[in-house]
Amino acid sequence: MQQPIRHIVMWNVHGDCEAQRQAAIAAVRHEFEALRGQIPGMSGLEIGVDVSCVSYACDMVLVSEFDSSAALAAYAEHPAHLRARDRLEGMRVARHQVDYPVVTVPEAE
Repeated sequence: MQQPIRHIVMWNVHGDCEAQRQAAIAAVRHEFEALRGQIPGMSGLEIGVDVSCVSYACDMVLVSEFDSSAALAAYAEHPAHLRARDRLEGMRVARHQVDYPVVTVPEAE
């Protein structure tokens, strides 16, 4: 049985003013949300925008889940993902990523 993989990516976006940063956040959100239903093996996708405003927080996060590590690898090279990445070139100025196996803990009776 293949184990699901969670793929988390956090970004800071480029912008010389708040309006530019908000436009970049909206563009990133739009591009990644448009991938829903296009990527085989992607079982979930969520975009979050930071509201804490602490100095060390990233601006936004993508949390996605894949049926397997092979599905995640295929996503990395999928044409729709590559097109979205190309359209966002220069909007994201910092990127952090964590991929890990999803462990399901049985509920206590």
